[in-house]
Amino acid sequence: MARKKWSDLTSGQQRAILVAGCVQLSLAATAWADLARRPASEIVGSKGKWAAIIAINFVGPIAYFTRGRRVVAAEALS
Repeated sequence: MARKKWSDLTSGQQRAILVAGCVQLSLAATAWADLARRPASEIVGSKGKWAAIIAINFVGPIAYFTRGRRVVAAEALS
Protein backbone atom coordinates (compact mmCIF):
# COMPACT_ATOMS: atom_id res chain seq x y z
CA MET A 1 0.00 0.00 0.00
CA ALA A 2 1.48 3.33 -1.07
CA ARG A 3 1.78 6.15 1.41
CA LYS A 4 -0.75 8.91 0.95
CA LYS A 5 0.29 12.50 0.57
CA TRP A 6 -1.25 15.17 2.76
CA SER A 7 -3.20 16.46 -0.23
CA ASP A 8 -4.66 12.97 -0.82
CA LEU A 9 -6.35 12.96 2.59
CA THR A 10 -9.88 14.23 3.08
CA SER A 11 -10.35 17.41 5.07
CA GLY A 12 -11.77 15.30 7.92
CA GLN A 13 -8.67 13.11 7.98
CA GLN A 14 -6.40 16.14 7.92
CA ARG A 15 -8.36 17.71 10.77
CA ALA A 16 -8.17 14.48 12.83
CA ILE A 17 -4.40 14.31 12.38
CA LEU A 18 -3.98 17.94 13.40
CA VAL A 19 -6.18 17.51 16.49
CA ALA A 20 -4.30 14.36 17.53
CA GLY A 21 -0.99 16.18 17.06
CA CYS A 22 -2.15 19.13 19.16
CA VAL A 23 -3.35 16.82 21.93
CA GLN A 24 -0.02 14.96 21.89
CA LEU A 25 2.02 18.18 22.06
CA SER A 26 -0.18 19.58 24.83
CA LEU A 27 0.15 16.41 26.91
CA ALA A 28 3.91 16.29 26.45
CA ALA A 29 4.42 20.00 27.19
CA THR A 30 2.28 19.78 30.31
CA ALA A 31 4.10 16.68 31.52
CA TRP A 32 7.56 18.18 30.90
CA ALA A 33 6.55 21.42 32.68
CA ASP A 34 5.26 19.46 35.66
CA LEU A 35 8.42 17.33 35.72
CA ALA A 36 10.64 20.44 35.65
CA ARG A 37 8.79 22.12 38.52
CA ARG A 38 8.27 19.06 40.73
CA PRO A 39 10.99 18.22 43.30
CA ALA A 40 12.89 14.99 42.60
CA SER A 41 11.57 13.56 45.89
CA GLU A 42 8.06 13.59 44.41
CA ILE A 43 9.06 11.65 41.28
CA VAL A 44 9.10 7.84 41.07
CA GLY A 45 12.50 7.11 39.51
CA SER A 46 14.79 9.65 37.90
CA LYS A 47 13.74 12.85 36.20
CA GLY A 48 15.93 12.01 33.19
CA LYS A 49 14.16 8.70 32.69
CA TRP A 50 10.74 10.36 32.82
CA ALA A 51 11.83 13.15 30.47
CA ALA A 52 12.69 10.50 27.87
CA ILE A 53 9.51 8.49 28.48
CA ILE A 54 7.33 11.58 28.06
CA ALA A 55 8.69 11.88 24.49
CA ILE A 56 6.92 8.62 23.56
CA ASN A 57 3.62 9.48 21.85
CA PHE A 58 0.47 9.55 23.97
CA VAL A 59 1.70 6.69 26.16
CA GLY A 60 4.62 8.60 27.72
CA PRO A 61 2.79 11.61 29.20
CA ILE A 62 -0.10 9.43 30.38
CA ALA A 63 2.36 7.04 32.07
CA TYR A 64 4.07 9.99 33.77
CA PHE A 65 0.82 11.38 35.15
CA THR A 66 -0.44 7.97 36.31
CA ARG A 67 2.77 6.31 37.53
CA GLY A 68 5.59 8.84 37.63
CA ARG A 69 4.45 11.17 40.39
CA ARG A 70 4.30 10.31 44.07
CA VAL A 71 1.00 10.99 45.80
CA VAL A 72 1.52 13.68 48.43
CA ALA A 73 -0.86 13.54 51.39
CA ALA A 74 -3.11 16.57 51.76
CA GLU A 75 -2.01 17.02 55.38
CA ALA A 76 1.60 17.42 54.27
CA LEU A 77 0.63 20.29 52.00
CA SER A 78 -1.06 22.28 54.76
